[in-house]
Amino acid sequence: MAYSVEISRANPTGFVFLIDQSTSMEDSIAAGDATKRKADVVADALNRLLFELSVKCAKEEGVRDYFHVAVIGYGTRVGSAYGGALAGRDLVPLSQVADNPLRVEERAKKVPDGAGGLVETSARFPVWVDPVAHGGTPMSQAFGQAVALVERWVAERPGSFPPIVINLTDGESTDGDPSEHAAKLRSLATADGPVLLFNLHVSGGNANPVVFPAEDANLPDDFARLLFGMSSPLPPHMRSYATTQGIAAAEGSRGFVFNADITSVVQFLDIGTRATDLR
Repeated sequence: MAYSVEISRANPTGFVFLIDQSTSMEDSIAAGDATKRKADVVADALNRLLFELSVKCAKEEGVRDYFHVAVIGYGTRVGSAYGGALAGRDLVPLSQVADNPLRVEERAKKVPDGAGGLVETSARFPVWVDPVAHGGTPMSQAFGQAVALVERWVAERPGSFPPIVINLTDGESTDGDPSEHAAKLRSLATADGPVLLFNLHVSGGNANPVVFPAEDANLPDDFARLLFGMSSPLPPHMRSYATTQGIAAAEGSRGFVFNADITSVVQFLDIGTRATDLR
C-alpha cells in the first residue's frame, strides 16, 4: 500500500517548502481583531512548524534526522530562504536545522492561569526564515528548483516515503505556467508512491477558505482551478488526520486550500507534513 513505509534515520523523507516572497505578500491578512502581513503569517507558521518537527524528533541523544527540509523562496530572487549558518543550503537534515536557527526571539504567549483565565508570559521562538515581500512571483522557476531537488532525492533514496512539496502563495506566477513542472513533480516516485504536491493560496480578503476540495466546480476562478489541478490527492492517513482536526476530507480530496486565513495556514502545514510512523 502506498504511503505506508516507516520513516527512520536510515530511511528519512524530504520536505520542500516553496514560499512566495513577492511584493504582494506585503498585503494584510486578518489576525483576530488585528491584521498581519501575509509574509509574516507564512514565515511564522513555517518557523513554528520547523520547531515542532524538531521537538517531535528529539530523543535523548538529540534530534533524529527523520526529515530533511528545504525552503525555497521566490520573489526578487529564487533560492534557499534559510538565513544564518544554513544560508544557501537546500535539503538540510533536521538535526542541523534544529541546531542552526538564524536567531531566537522572545515572544509574548498567553497560557492558562489555573483559574479559568489567561496570563501573558514570554516564550522562546526560533527563527530560520525571515519574512520577505519584494519582487515578482517566479513560481515556475521555484517549481523547477523543486524538481531538481526531488529528482535527486528519489534517485538516492528510492525506498523512502515520497518527498512532500508544499507551495504557499498569494498570487499567480509571473514567469509562465508552472503546471508542467508540477506535473513532473507528481510523476516522480519512490517505491512507496508518487511525490506529494500540495498548494495553499493565502487570502487578504474575507472570503471563506476552500479547504481540501475533491473537485474544482465551485472554485471561483481559473487561478484557483490551476492550483487545484496541480495538487495531489491527500493520502488516506492525511484525510483521517484532517477529520480528527474537524476538517471534512472526502476520498479524492486534494492537498489544496484557497483563500486561506491564518488558522487554515497553520492547519494546512500540520496536515500536509503528517507522514507515516517514525521509527
